[in-house]
Amino acid sequence: MKAWQVQELGAALTLAEVKMLQPAQGQALISIRACGLNHADLLMQSGRYQERPAMPVTLGMEVAGTVLALGPNTIGPAIGTRVAAFIGSGGLAEAAIAPVNHLIVLPDSVDDSVGAAFQIAYGTSHLALHHKARLQADETLAVLGAAGGVGLTAVEIGKRMGARVIAVARGADRLAVAQAAGADVLIDSDTPDLKGALRAAGEVDVVYDAVGGPAFMAALSATRPEGRLLTIGFAGGEVPQIPANLLLVKNLSVMGLYWGGYLKFAPQVLTQSLAQVLAWIAAGDLRPHISHHIPFDHAPAGLELLRNRSATGKVVITLP
Repeated sequence: MKAWQVQELGAALTLAEVKMLQPAQGQALISIRACGLNHADLLMQSGRYQERPAMPVTLGMEVAGTVLALGPNTIGPAIGTRVAAFIGSGGLAEAAIAPVNHLIVLPDSVDDSVGAAFQIAYGTSHLALHHKARLQADETLAVLGAAGGVGLTAVEIGKRMGARVIAVARGADRLAVAQAAGADVLIDSDTPDLKGALRAAGEVDVVYDAVGGPAFMAALSATRPEGRLLTIGFAGGEVPQIPANLLLVKNLSVMGLYWGGYLKFAPQVLTQSLAQVLAWIAAGDLRPHISHHIPFDHAPAGLELLRNRSATGKVVITLP
C-alpha cells in the first residue's frame, strides 16, 4: 500500500510503498477515505511533538474510512462499517490499524471528511470547555487563534454551550470566518493594544488559547478575577511564561489540555466527549468547517497550508 512517510526528523514527506498491515487481537484494519491534518503533524515531523515515534513514521493522527478486517478473536464493528478513529500516526496511507475501542461508528449523515475532521479539533475544544473550564451559559469566552482548525471549533462549541464569544484572529477574512461560526465580538490580533481591546469587549471568564506568546499575556491581564485560562497549544511558536503573582492577586486558574493524553489515563472521559460532539454534528448543531480538501497524491501541500497558517478551519486529505 502507499503511505506518506517522514524518513528522518525534519525531512520532507516521501511517498513510499509499504507492506499491508495486519491487525492483531483487539485491533481493526481500516481502509482510509479521509485523514485530518493537525499542527501536531508538523511538530511530529520536526521532532518537537510530546511523543516521538520511531522513524520512518507515517503522519496523520485522525482518519475515517471503512473496516477492512478485525484481528483474531476480536469483537468490533462489522467489516464494511464506516468508522472514524484517532490513531496517533499512520493516517496518511491507504490503510491503517486502530484499536477497536477507539473506533467511532459514523452515522449516514456524517461523511468521511467530517469524520476525519472533527475528532481532535472538536474533541479538544469540548473537553477543554466542558470538562476542564466548566464553561457556563452566559459567561464570556475569549478564543485566541479563533479562525484556526482548533480555535474555530472553540467558537462553535462555546456558542452551543450558551457563552458570549470573543474571537481574536488576524485580518478581516479570518475574523469573518469566526463570525460565521457564531462569534459575537471580533478583535484583530494585530491591534496595537490587544489587552485594551479585550478589556473594552467586557470582562473575560474563560480564555481558550491555541496560540501562546504575547496574545496569551494580553488575555491574562484582561481576564476577570477567578477567570480560567486554557493553554491548548503554541501555534505562534512562543510558550508564554506565566507570572504566578498575577494568578495569586486575581485568583486565576491556568489549565493545560493535551487531548490525546486522556486515552492513557481516562479514556472514558474522551469517549463520552466525542459521543456528545458527534451527536451535535449529526443533529446539525455543529458544522465542521473544512477549508481545504487535498487529494492524497498532493498530501504535502496540505501540510504546507498548516505550516504557512493559510488555512481557515480544517485541512483534510482525501482518498478515492
